[in-house]
Amino acid sequence: MRRVLAPSTLARLTVGWAAVLLTAWTGILDAAPAAVALAGVVAVIVYCAFGVVGQAEALAVRLGEPFGTLVLTLSVVCIEVLLIAAMTLGGAQGETAARDSVTAVTMIILNLVVGACVLVAVRRGAAVPNRRGMGLYLAMIVPLGVLTFAVPHAFPCGAYPLVPGVALAVAVAGAYAVFLRAQTGRLAHLFAEPGLRRAEERAPDVTVPGERVPEAEDKEEGARRERRRPRDPEIPLRAALLVATVAPVSLLAHDMAGLTDTVLAAAAAPPALAGLLVAAIVFLPESITALRAAAAGQVQRVGNLAHGALVSTVGLTVPCVLVLGAVTGRAPVLAESPANLALLAATAAVSCAAVASGRLRAWHGVAHLALFGVFAVLLAAG
Repeated sequence: MRRVLAPSTLARLTVGWAAVLLTAWTGILDAAPAAVALAGVVAVIVYCAFGVVGQAEALAVRLGEPFGTLVLTLSVVCIEVLLIAAMTLGGAQGETAARDSVTAVTMIILNLVVGACVLVAVRRGAAVPNRRGMGLYLAMIVPLGVLTFAVPHAFPCGAYPLVPGVALAVAVAGAYAVFLRAQTGRLAHLFAEPGLRRAEERAPDVTVPGERVPEAEDKEEGARRERRRPRDPEIPLRAALLVATVAPVSLLAHDMAGLTDTVLAAAAAPPALAGLLVAAIVFLPESITALRAAAAGQVQRVGNLAHGALVSTVGLTVPCVLVLGAVTGRAPVLAESPANLALLAATAAVSCAAVASGRLRAWHGVAHLALFGVFAVLLAAG
């Protein structure tokens, strides 16, 4: 219990909920300058986000792979959905908030984070991902990206009408559910480090003829043993702490949306910077985790964190904003600009080339970082 309720955990809960109560009861955000208030809210959200990731990583150790990475990814994406929903409902750029945020997430994850991780992993030694697992990620990312950013150009104002939008939401959510089931089931081995998989395949078969193989034991007996196994008491407690740490983020998200609009308008900055801010806030903790994995030579874990986060982002965020648009009558504008579509296509091409090569090279990382640099310049230019 003392290990779970660590001082840092209690500090994050205290800071998060204290900020919520202060903003609700004192009106402190209205009294402070907008830029200072925004910086304070963002600092609290980032501080709580690291707490969420910490609890998710602790759960990951106890649940094992691939469930561990999924818990971390879904926790981060949950925060992102909350922030995007708040900006969609309360921000000045509500109709384009989802598009700007998902585009920024895509460019940050696939270019900035992956590019940096590739360079770190290559410096450490051979960087060999699990090609089949990475190929499955890209097989999800590319069509989801086309449906999200390119197909809306066929409709007026770049937004899906009600019926096609709801149909797309159901299709995307269904495709993500099928992918998730495969990733955690019969295809789980495709998302493991390739070296570990080859070691398992080279292990000699020492089964004695007539001896019962443990993997072939009766399923009912295995289920009975699983039911008799004592449950880890930390799992429900850490899950409750994770929810309690996410809650202040969701409550502060609306304040962040309004302050972001005020600051960007005062600075005459492009509204799309709000999407970049959301993406940077949400994926900062997971980006650090990915860089640590790259430094440890865990190339496939980097892919699981980065590409898995992107699949989850599109698979969960797009259906949520489409349903939200159908309920509120404010259809989200998803159609991207030709320049960003070209950058997304180039990003997909570099990613496919890296996977097809079977071994990551330094130039793959440099190419990804260059694409993010171009995206940042275009975004700043408005």
